[in-house]
Amino acid sequence: MEGTFWAFVPAIVAIVLALITKQVYVSLFFGVFVGGMFLAGGNPIEAIGTVYTVMSEKVGGNVSILVFLVVLGILVVLMQKSGGSLAYGKWAAKRIRSEKGALTATAALGSLIFVDDYFNCLTVGSVMKPLTDKYRVSRSKLAWIIDCTAAPICIIAPISSWAAAVAGELEGNSLSVFISTIPFNVYAILTIIMVFAFVLMKLDFGKMREHEYIAKTTGDLNAGATDLPAEDAAEFISKNKRARVQYLIIPVIILILCCIGGMIYVGYFYNWDTGLLGKELQSSSVIEAFSNCDAGLSLAIGSTVALIIIAVYYMIMKALSFKEITESFTSGFKAMVPAILILTFAWTLSGIMGAKGGYLDAQGFVQTTLSDINLAWLFPAVFFILACGIAFATGTSWGTFGVLIPIATAILGTQVNTITILTISATLGGAVFGDHVSPISDTTILASAGANCNHVNHVRTQMPYAGLIAAIAFVAYLVGGLTTSLGSVLCGVIVWAVALVLFIGAVLVIKKRNKNKPEIPTIVVDDND
Repeated sequence: MEGTFWAFVPAIVAIVLALITKQVYVSLFFGVFVGGMFLAGGNPIEAIGTVYTVMSEKVGGNVSILVFLVVLGILVVLMQKSGGSLAYGKWAAKRIRSEKGALTATAALGSLIFVDDYFNCLTVGSVMKPLTDKYRVSRSKLAWIIDCTAAPICIIAPISSWAAAVAGELEGNSLSVFISTIPFNVYAILTIIMVFAFVLMKLDFGKMREHEYIAKTTGDLNAGATDLPAEDAAEFISKNKRARVQYLIIPVIILILCCIGGMIYVGYFYNWDTGLLGKELQSSSVIEAFSNCDAGLSLAIGSTVALIIIAVYYMIMKALSFKEITESFTSGFKAMVPAILILTFAWTLSGIMGAKGGYLDAQGFVQTTLSDINLAWLFPAVFFILACGIAFATGTSWGTFGVLIPIATAILGTQVNTITILTISATLGGAVFGDHVSPISDTTILASAGANCNHVNHVRTQMPYAGLIAAIAFVAYLVGGLTTSLGSVLCGVIVWAVALVLFIGAVLVIKKRNKNKPEIPTIVVDDND
């Protein structure tokens, strides 16, 4: 069955089961097991052995990425315990005097917490809710801002749990490839642009506008909904009386600088032939070192150094004791277990399929069968739609691009060119969209919990906004696919020209339609309130 269409059956089984059962872990495992059965000739015991052999190979080759995720989980817990986020909320409350300022500060905090989407969702909602409540901002709008500055921020941040997950699906200079996808991630970037633009223009439409009108005129922030998440979501925010804003900002800066330093260090000394750090320089410049680094190793080294520095910083500032810091290690690991499980199964599925060669050799089948088909220009738009559908049905972005990226690289090859970068970007953006509008998505559920918003209300009000950006992104990728032969720069310019023209057009249409609807009043709060 090697080198035939059967190589794609494990992925198909995983996708179909996920769509039916909504259970991502079980579906991925069954997909992997089916591939093992193919390789073992139908012997189930041998198939299990094959699965674990492949799993050990893939996990062993990506241990550094798993280390980064665990360290990141520990750092997130430390930032929570230090109370830096809560201090930001209090700082903002003293200085902000308008609804526009409150919403901008909420979006800004969401943009700052880019290291992990879980941390983002619960922190931003719990911290900023008292301030947005003061200006009668509907909980649906707060949940929307939280959700739109969680996954979209993480998927375009080179130093985040999402970057590590994507890098694990790529080969070679994976971090460099991931960074190359960022400018082409239309859905993620345009979603962030939309948040700030709509906040500054006080623009709402659809059910969101109804909820905002009800909140402003009646004070009912949940539009009549009574089935609300428990307020327990706010309890993880530290009530540390010594908390300061710098307890959040300085650790984030330290993490960024250390990871960049790790990338440069590894880029200089990493030997791609041996897979080890050598003593002689492998790169001639800082830029070359950065582009040539091994993503997982760089992030693991950088985050570990950052953890040590941040721990010492918290102890010096008396924000946390040594005992509180060491107790965070277990909590941080537990927080990352779901992510590690998804990555482990996704890596194993990719290995069984042979998306990069070997085992069922999906790559060999594609190269011999599809090499003469000249439809590559459709791949960005097609993979965007596939990612949207799979992520919506399964509720997971990571599981979606864990399955689709290996298929995309098998079809297009591992050579870094414009069409490959555009297709991977479209896959990542589509996965984020599906995650945004899926009622069973963990990020969507956490956004509702963080804002204490009725979950159905959040899904219903966010869907038109996400759908608008997704439609624009689809058209942009369709046009972009036709222009990849012009080079990445010109292709990128055309993609974004199309996206921005469509976005501006949509804004004008929304504003025109809103003229015939009741105006949403502005809530004025006394400075002494």
